[in-house]
Parts: sequence; structure tokens; C-alpha cells
Amino acid sequence: MIGCWQVDDVLIDPGPESSMQNLIEELGEQEPRALLLTHIHLDHAGAAGALVRHWPHLEVYVHEIGAPHLADPTKLLQSAERLYGDRMQELWGEVLPVPEQNLHTLAGGEELLGFEVAYTPGHASHHVSFLHADSGRAYVGDVAGVRIPPCDLTLPPTPPPDIDIEAWLASLDTVAEWQPQSLGITHFDAVAEPGGHLETMRAELGAATGLARQLGAEEFERMLRARMASCDEETEQALIQALPPDQHWLGLNRYLEKKP
Repeated sequence: MIGCWQVDDVLIDPGPESSMQNLIEELGEQEPRALLLTHIHLDHAGAAGALVRHWPHLEVYVHEIGAPHLADPTKLLQSAERLYGDRMQELWGEVLPVPEQNLHTLAGGEELLGFEVAYTPGHASHHVSFLHADSGRAYVGDVAGVRIPPCDLTLPPTPPPDIDIEAWLASLDTVAEWQPQSLGITHFDAVAEPGGHLETMRAELGAATGLARQLGAEEFERMLRARMASCDEETEQALIQALPPDQHWLGLNRYLEKKP
């Protein structure tokens, strides 16, 4: 349910260290020169430090807000532990710091390695997206949600701590303005019709926010699990892992509590 994208010798969102060996085996003799991170959540970027240990010359690009937490992941791990408890090692493996000499910070607006960078917060305050100039594919991390084929269900991942629905909707506009030929999402695979998918995400964000206003945590979770159960059993389990139903309400509720 996690896909690391490879574009020539560039990797985008490698996933956690717990699945890193799969990535290395698939790459074979190909040594990447750069790692682009849409954001620093462990399911997207947890392997970054371990990959630099494996390939010491690997350059890592990440938003300037997230970079300090890659150099010193202490607070990142403490935050994740509140959500995942004793499953940390099982899910994420070893989370190593990225040496500062390998880190390159982004703010949005850069052009690098054949990609255009845009700042796309909402799921995370440090989220960026990458448009590949040659293919027209936008690599959008979690901005375009979770959708695991063969099921068509598309859901916005809204864990705490920094969900911002207004910023997220603006980020969907940013991606749409690129007029990408396709989308590359981490959870999971390519989206051949970006316009329709982004509109679906808009609707899902609005619906989820409205339901979080009306429902308590348990009722919201039951509703979400029922929607996931509409997919085949294997995909349902992958969705549950990619988007833990007990976290979905928490991030939305935190956002709503901050609203006037």
C-alpha cells in the first residue's frame, strides 16, 4: 500500500525502513542520486536516513519546515509513538537522522532535477508536490488522498497534528493549475484522469469535515470502516493500514477545534 516512485535516478517518497530492502532489491544495480520527499511522515520518508547510510552521496530534498526533523527525528518519533505505540518498530523499522550535508531545503517554486516544486500544505504543513516536466506527471504524496486499486474509493488521510482543510483545498487548486497529464500518489499507483480525481478529493474533504462536525469519534470510525468494507477484502486491509480509521476523525476534530 506504499509505492516509491522512480524517475530515472530520482526516487520520490521511499516509504519506511521496514520495507527498504524491497526497494533496494527492485533497484538492483541502479544507484539513485536524489530523494524527493513530499513530506516527512514515516510512511513516506522514514527510510531517508537509512538510504543515505546505504548510499552516502544520496541528496535529500524536503520542505524547509520538515528538514530539521529529518536531521534530528526525536520529536517526529515522539509524535508518531503517540499514534502507533508499541507498533513503531513493526511498522517503520529503524529511523535514522539524515546528515545535514545531504539535506536540501525547499520552499516551493524551485525547479530541480527536471521537476517543478510547489508548496502544497493541508495534509501536513510541510507538504510539497513535484511536477515532472517531461512526463507531465505530478507526484503529490497525500494531497490527492488514498486510493488503492482495484477499488475506486478515494479518501483523504487526516491524522493529527496539522490538518488544515482550507490549505488543502488551495493545494488541490495548485495541483490542478499545473494541468498534469497524470498523478502519482504514494497510496497507491498512478491516476490517469487527474481532473476528476482532484474533484473527488474536494468532495471527500468537504464530506469528511462535515461528518466530523456531526459525529463522535466512534460513530465516524464505524462509518469509515463500512466504506472501506465496500472494497474487496485485500484492498480493505491495505486501506486500513494506509489510513487507520481511528486517526481520521482525530485530525479533523483538531482542525475544527481551532476554527472560530
